[in-house]
Formats: sequence, structure tokens, C-alpha cells
Amino acid sequence: MDEHDWLVERFEDHRGRLQAVAYRMLGSVSDADDAVQEALLRLVRRPAGDIENLGGWLTTVVGRVCLDMLRSRRSRREEPLDSHVVVDGAADPEHEALLADSVGPALLVVLEALTPAERLAFVLHDLFATPFDEIAEILGRSPEAAKMLASRARRRVQAATPPDPDLARQREVVDAFLAAARGGDLQRLLTVLDPDVTVRADAAAVPTGAPRRVRGAGAVARQALAFSVRARFARPALVNGTVAIVVAPGDRVTTILTFTIKLGKITGIEILAEPARLRHLHIADLAG
Repeated sequence: MDEHDWLVERFEDHRGRLQAVAYRMLGSVSDADDAVQEALLRLVRRPAGDIENLGGWLTTVVGRVCLDMLRSRRSRREEPLDSHVVVDGAADPEHEALLADSVGPALLVVLEALTPAERLAFVLHDLFATPFDEIAEILGRSPEAAKMLASRARRRVQAATPPDPDLARQREVVDAFLAAARGGDLQRLLTVLDPDVTVRADAAAVPTGAPRRVRGAGAVARQALAFSVRARFARPALVNGTVAIVVAPGDRVTTILTFTIKLGKITGIEILAEPARLRHLHIADLAG
């Protein structure tokens, strides 16, 4: 096997991720496949020994191809593409269905409202954890500008996206948060927190003089680590119909954390400890 054949074989290891990136960028399965195929063609034409990080290089190529396609689409004032999957004879129905189900029409509609640069920064950073210096290279801007684009896009997505009503998905995110807090796992906390997450606490929930509002994933994660001592008394529960965390040492409820969850990330946490407020909340156990 020559070096190019080896690279093409390695390309297949990255195809699934590249298709997922391209679909979220373009909202069309067929266009996403075209973008990924273009990346493969460019890989074949490039000197084989010239690529140190194949995954990063392919993500950069697919990002640039998608950016060009989005800009071209806007210049022609085309309508948004697939909000559902159209299966043709040459396509893989299972692959297309998995792509569509993993995103959903609601998010695609919101992403269509972003500028191409905002969409790329948000998709690559928030959905695929691509570093801002790599995003900046694709956009031809500074890392700080890429951060601003992602932040602006994030605010627009959050404003247009209702909280996730699915209790199973809420439970999954809250369980991950609680497990990470109990284990003192900062990195795991950061994976479930939205970069712009905000915590609000009532007066009884924080020591005198401590801030009652904290913003940003890093600050909130550090606060959650401080909560790890009390986390052993915590359990998930339904509070007013949504998944929350109840802190109850000795079976006496002292604190409740409620969550706003959008797109699988915690965007807001409210910490309640004032007895008068706790008495008016309906708390129910969760099965399992």
C-alpha cells in the first residue's frame, strides 16, 4: 500500500465526524456529502507527507468548503435546504436518518439565520470543540474575533431555542453534572455546561457577601466543585415537572438546583434555599 492509499484509508476513520460537521453547517445531507467528497479529493491531490494532523487538516478543509458553499448560497439568496431527509437510490437511508435525527429541524432553522462566519464558529466550537485558533485560520480572522462570532451566534441560538422538554434528556444532562461534581471532575463539568451558562442563587443559598450570580462555564464549574462536599447528599428529582437536584441531608430538603437545558447543554442554574420558596415547590422522586 502506498502512502496515498494509506491516507485515504485513514480518511475513512474521519468520515463520520466530517459528515456530521458538514451537515450542521449546511443543513443538507447531499451538500454535506459533497463537501466531504471535496475534502477527499483535496487530500488525494496533496503531497502525502505534508500533513501532520490529518483530523485537523480535514476539519479545516471541510470548514472552508462549507463556508464557501454558504456564502454562495447567500449570494444567490437560496431558500434554506433540507429540514428533512430526502432519500434517493444512491444514498444510504440509515446514514441520512441518523444525521437528521442528531440535529433536528428546529436547530437547523436557527442556524440558517446566522451569518456563514457565525455558523462556522458556533458549529465547530460549541458542537465539535474545535479550538478557536483553528477556527480563526479557517475564517482568516484572529482567535479573538472567532470567539466573538461564536459568542454572538450562541446568544442567538439560545434566544431562539426553547428549553428541552424531554425528561430523559434532561435527566442524562443533570446526572452527568451531578456525577462530575461529586467526582471533582472539572473537564467533565465543562462538557455539560454551555460556555455562557449563568448561575443565580437566592440569598439563603450563598454565604453573606458572596456573589449571587456567576457567569461562564469556567467559573460555574469551579463553583460546582465547591459543591462537591454537599453533593453526596444530593439526588436527582422532579421539581415542578422538570429534572432538578435536591440536596437533603438527613432527608430534610435544604437546597434545590433547577436547570435550563438547551441543545444538551446547561445554560442556566438556579439555586434555591429560602425555606419559604422551597415549601412552594412540588418535589417528586424519579424512577431509577
